Amino acid sequence: MLTSLKQKLVELELYLLKSDVRSSPAELDLLIHNDFHEFGASGASFGKREVLECLPKEKCPEFCATSFELRMLSKDLAQLLYRATMKKQDEFNTRYSLRSSLWKHNEELGEWQMIFHQGTTCERF
Repeated sequence: MLTSLKQKLVELELYLLKSDVRSSPAELDLLIHNDFHEFGASGASFGKREVLECLPKEKCPEFCATSFELRMLSKDLAQLLYRATMKKQDEFNTRYSLRSSLWKHNEELGEWQMIFHQGTTCERF
């Protein structure tokens, strides 16, 4: 079961990194929990409302995510750890980060939603 859950959460995480998903408030609303909170690599902190307002207006960077690791924190809460590279369209340098997402199973929807995310800038890996 953990293997299939890991696969599902990795798919959801990668889906959230896609340009067409990040530009769709409706898709983001389904994937992000109402109690969502994020600490960004920049040090900024924001919730679901800010994500739905701002993310669709941003140019989507090019992401590459690898080295996924799943940790079950409870029966309905999972942590996904991974490494990511990000290259913004107007920049030459690639940014590297260690990322952590918490996914909560929403019983009403019968789906997993991201409830927390943190990206921490790191050295090249």
